[in-house]
This record gives sequence, C-alpha cells and structure tokens, in this order.
Amino acid sequence: MDSSRSFGVLVLNQISKAGLERLPAGRWRTGADIAAPDAILVRSADLHAMEIPASVQAIARAGAGTNNIPVRAMSARGIPVFNAPGGNANAVKELVLAGMLMAARHLAAAQRFVDGLDAQLPHLERTIEDGKKAFAGFELARQTLGVIGLGRVGALVADAAIKLDMQVLGHDPEITVEAAWSLPSQVRRAASVEEVLGNARLVTLHVPLVAATRHLVNADNLGLLPPEGVLLNFSREGVVDDAAVVAALDARRLGAYVCDFPNATLLRHPQVIALPHLGASTREAEDNCAVMVAEQLREFLEHGNVRNAVSFPDTSMGRGTAWRVAIANANVPNMLGQISTAMARAGLNIHNMVNKSRGDMAYTLVDVDSPVDEPVLAGIRGIDGVLSVRYLPMNP
Repeated sequence: MDSSRSFGVLVLNQISKAGLERLPAGRWRTGADIAAPDAILVRSADLHAMEIPASVQAIARAGAGTNNIPVRAMSARGIPVFNAPGGNANAVKELVLAGMLMAARHLAAAQRFVDGLDAQLPHLERTIEDGKKAFAGFELARQTLGVIGLGRVGALVADAAIKLDMQVLGHDPEITVEAAWSLPSQVRRAASVEEVLGNARLVTLHVPLVAATRHLVNADNLGLLPPEGVLLNFSREGVVDDAAVVAALDARRLGAYVCDFPNATLLRHPQVIALPHLGASTREAEDNCAVMVAEQLREFLEHGNVRNAVSFPDTSMGRGTAWRVAIANANVPNMLGQISTAMARAGLNIHNMVNKSRGDMAYTLVDVDSPVDEPVLAGIRGIDGVLSVRYLPMNP
C-alpha cells in the first residue's frame, strides 16, 4: 500500500544529498522555496524569530542539539521536533581526542612558535631546539579523564580513553538504561560534578544546554581541578562560564581550556584552544544526521510513527488497516476514553491502538477498519487537551 498524498519540506540549510535522497522525488518536494510546507528541515538556522507556517506538522534538525528551534512552542501546537542523537557522535569523539592531545602536548602554542620563525635565521635548527623546551607536555596514558555526560558521545570518549590506557571517571545523573549498558565496565562512577572535577586531570563535557546545565562549570567549582588541569567543552557554549575560565587561566589555577565555541572572551588567549564549531563537520557525520532525520520525517508524515523527537514519546505501530489517525495531546486523564468514544459514536471499529506519554505530552496512533470522515476528526480536535490530529489514509 502507498500513501496517495505528496509532502513538501522546507530546507533552510545545506543538507547532505544522502539525506535528501531518502525523500524520493515525486511524492516529496524539498527546497528553500516550498510554500505551505508539511515539514522544515534545518541545521543551524534560527527558527525562534521565524513565523512557523500553520501547515507545518514536523521540524527536523540534522544534528543533536535543538537550541535553535522553539521546541516548547512547537509542542504546544502538537508539532514534534526530531533530531539525530548519535549521528555525529564519532566525529565529536575524534575531535575531543584531538583536543586532549593538543592540550597535553601544547601543540597549538608549538605551532604558533614555528609559524613565527624566520626561515633566514642563521641558526634556525638551534633556535628550534632551544624553543621546544617551552612546550614539554604530558602523556595521556595513566592520566584520569573525567567525563560529564554519558550519552552516546560521552560513552565513545570514555571507551577511546580507556584504550589509550587512561583512567575514566564518569558522571551523569540522567543516564538512560541503554546508555548505561553501552558504557565500558572500567568507567568509575562519580556522584557529582564536583567529584569529577576534584579527581581528574582532564575533564570533558557532553551535556545538553538546559537551565540545569547552564554554567555547570563555574567560578565556584573550577578550583577543584588541579592547576595543570585541562577542561574540554564540545557540548554547548553556555555549559561553561567563560569569564570564570579566563580568570582561572590568568591566575594559573587551570592549565588549558579546549572548546568548539570561540567568542570575544576567549579569543587569542594563549591557554585557550578554540575551534570554529567543528564537532559535526565531517562528511560522514553530515550524511549520518541527514539520513536519520529524513527517515524520521518520512515515517512520521507517512505513517505517524515517532522516533527521536525531543519532546514526544517514541511511538511506533505497524499498519493494520488503510485508515490511521495520529493524535498529539496533553498527558491528562481520560483522553483515550474520549477519543475512543468519539470514534465509536461514528460507527468506527478500532482495529489497533497504541498510546505513549512523555512528561506533559502524549501521543496516540489509532488504526480503524473504515474511512474516517472530517466531522469525526473535527470532533476529536475539539476535545480539550488535543493539540493536533492527523488523518493518514493509504491507498490499496
């Protein structure tokens, strides 16, 4: 069975061709000039100031973070926001390892030293040999790495560090069962951020930017790191108080700060290695993220199934009939009863139903044995707490 309708996707950034190919031409229209789009596909474009068209039923970001998308406002409209957790995890992991090595061996400063040499110096080799003494570093093996945030990226970093013969201390109060299973057994668990900072020479952050993580590392706890300590931030800019970091570096209470978020506070500080947001900037990561979110959009728009939506519950149900209704609603009592009653009054027999909830949000898929008329859909939309109703019929 194939759905009869077509879908338009407004693409606001350069999206990998590998992802767009998952939305086959004919049934899917993609581009920067799609009128009345069914969905928006985005990477870094800021949607907070944009008026999201009433036609939009889903938003997908080809990456992990969704700070550039008004998730709460979209949820209130019954619009899921999809992302690609883990799609760029290997790329970020490799960059974290590079940052650790750059800081431990003072590679950025050493490169600046070499770049500043005059090729015409009469004793160039001696100058190089004398100069290298200023860049003696330390080896990663047998050092303790603290990992704050043990999701997909944090777990990969921990595993790579163990293979480099490092000790790993991890902390994540929100760790999922799946993430816990993926952690190497050698990772020691810390009860707090402070325990990690006080017992590691290098600390890397892999947490989302939310109210609870803003300035997670700050003037109050930075002093727990040793004076030769290295702090790495490849998660989000606001997770670290940059002013506190600079103050600690200037006072020689911190050895180095490595991050992916340059700004005026950090720029050109000799102990800061700031990269231009390169975490996901590999061809493989861009392909992975684009493919993930394109497939998630297609499943949602064609069949109503939800996977990797940041505020919706994962919900999936195989097609039992040609007539499906997808309903997003507030997670309140008696919602299923009201939906079922509305369908029963219309003479509709429910073939199969699945309902999932996540916090304040609930989502329901209902397959019925006969076509659903618009007055029935309007009646469901009128139920207090229902946020959106989509009818997803298929042609035999």
